[in-house]
Amino acid sequence: MTAEELTVFEHGRRWRNWGRSESIRPFGVARPTSADEVVAIVRQARELGMGVKTVGAGHSFTGIAVAPGIQLELSGLSGLLGVDAAAGRVRLAAGTHLYDIPALLAPHGLAMENLGDIDRQTISGATSTGTHGTGAAFRGLAAQIVAVTLVTAEGTLLTVSETENAELLPAARLGLGALGILVDITLQCVPAFVLQARERPEPLEGVLESFGARVEAVDHFEFYWFPHTDTALTKTNTRMPADAERHPLGIVEEWMDDRVVSNTLLAAICTLGRVMPAVTPPINRLATRLTGNRDFTDTSTEVFVSPRRVRFTEMEYALPREAVPEALREVRALIENRGWRISFPIEVRAAAPDELWLSTASDRPSGYIAVHRYFREDHHEYFRAVEQIMRGHEGRPHWGKIHYQDAASLSALYPHHKDFVAVRDRLDPDRVFTNPYLDRVLGA
Repeated sequence: MTAEELTVFEHGRRWRNWGRSESIRPFGVARPTSADEVVAIVRQARELGMGVKTVGAGHSFTGIAVAPGIQLELSGLSGLLGVDAAAGRVRLAAGTHLYDIPALLAPHGLAMENLGDIDRQTISGATSTGTHGTGAAFRGLAAQIVAVTLVTAEGTLLTVSETENAELLPAARLGLGALGILVDITLQCVPAFVLQARERPEPLEGVLESFGARVEAVDHFEFYWFPHTDTALTKTNTRMPADAERHPLGIVEEWMDDRVVSNTLLAAICTLGRVMPAVTPPINRLATRLTGNRDFTDTSTEVFVSPRRVRFTEMEYALPREAVPEALREVRALIENRGWRISFPIEVRAAAPDELWLSTASDRPSGYIAVHRYFREDHHEYFRAVEQIMRGHEGRPHWGKIHYQDAASLSALYPHHKDFVAVRDRLDPDRVFTNPYLDRVLGA
């Protein structure tokens, strides 16, 4: 497709994100199938005086992907573009979904070093918003990037790697979609591995007291806490070689735990809690007795990822790791003092520090607290109050999850915020790739 053939964009239909917290009717929609088509689209959009924003799977809860002008859907740019088996590196088209990557890497004996617990996102969307997993020694997904190719605001292809434009790498690996349109991403992978999973209910206060030690003692540790209970549902994963003996969950056990209890029961809790809030505490206590007590061993992606079928909204903050226990205690007290009935569990994780300018773990070992609400419930009062607690602990908000901060407050939290804005000024001085969310968090 040439630039001349791109004279008319598809009329934009109303778009909504997965959590139903954002929606817009873009002026037009484009679905390129090659990097050259992306170049042509950006050039034509500039001629029309239109902005361009990429949307992936719509799994961000903020307005980071909202496209008032041209909405660029990259589903036509998907798949494995190249493999350097000796170096353990793979080049993926930017629209590749995380759930497709394991099958692409398996023939080469490779895996992504770490993952979050949801795999619906595209690789470009997940890395551009700072998606991460858990593990004191393991960094977020964007830190696994060693090179990117992006289309600049001038409509040119720019490679950023260790050997080309290397000074841009700390910004481009986690770029919020503000620096250009990613068309491919090169990841540093690791040899495929197996995870031994141990899940147990434990007293919450004991888990909080030992949180720092627990995180440091194992490869991957996290826990969930249902408000109105005294129980933490802990998850401990140990990395093992790919040829280790596997003991995966049985079909019936997996169906019961991951589909019936974790999704169907949760949906019932949320629905009932909306109309009868008083039943939420006893139902939450029941949920903690029905879940979180199992052992199994399987390939890394089968353990990292869990199905999420109940829609929700989410806010997540990264804190200095030592601040996590006290911050969660404050959230627990907040819920009790306000008399709220919160059906969704709170998730607590950890990550290693990295050198990415806008990473929530930039230059510090981090712990994460994520709060959720059923998507049909008003989340703002709860989230705003929790955010004040997180800000009291130097918390940094996840870019793809709801928060209420702006460029002035965020620049105080990120030592390289001004450096990132300077790169944005260099690569997109006319703000072709901006939208209201980016103007809020980076400055107009």
